[in-house]
Amino acid sequence: MNLRCIYCQTPFTLARTEMLGAIISMNEKGQNHYDAHCPRCRRANSISRQRMELFFPNWQDAAKHQASAPVDSPPASTSLKTEPISKTMKEAVIKKAAAKAAGPKKTAATSTTKAKKTTASKPAKNAPAKGKKK
Repeated sequence: MNLRCIYCQTPFTLARTEMLGAIISMNEKGQNHYDAHCPRCRRANSISRQRMELFFPNWQDAAKHQASAPVDSPPASTSLKTEPISKTMKEAVIKKAAAKAAGPKKTAATSTTKAKKTTASKPAKNAPAKGKKK
C-alpha cells in the first residue's frame, strides 16, 4: 500500500505482512484506524480500517493461512542482528577510506601545469584595479 506522509509529504509503503498484522490487531481491539509511522519524520499517519480492507480484500483467508503456517522465520517488523567485523577487516576498511580521502596520486608534470595556471590567472600587482581612476 503506497502512502504519503501528511506532515512531510514523504512517500512510503506498507508491506502486506504489516497490513495484515494491522488489520488483525484492529479487528481484535475493535479499532477503526491504524497509525502508520513515517520513516522520515516518525509521525503517525492515521489510516482507516475501510481503506486497509480495500487494499487487502481477502485478509480473513490470509490471516487463517498465517495462523496455520509454521513460525520459522522472524516477523518482518523485527530488525536483524548484525555481527561485529573482525579487526583485520576493520583495518582494511580504514585503509581504503584513507586512500580515497588522499585522492589520486599527482605527478610532477600535473603539479607544474597547475602552478602555471594559477599564477597566470592572478592579476598583476602594478595594474590598477578596475573602476579606480587616478
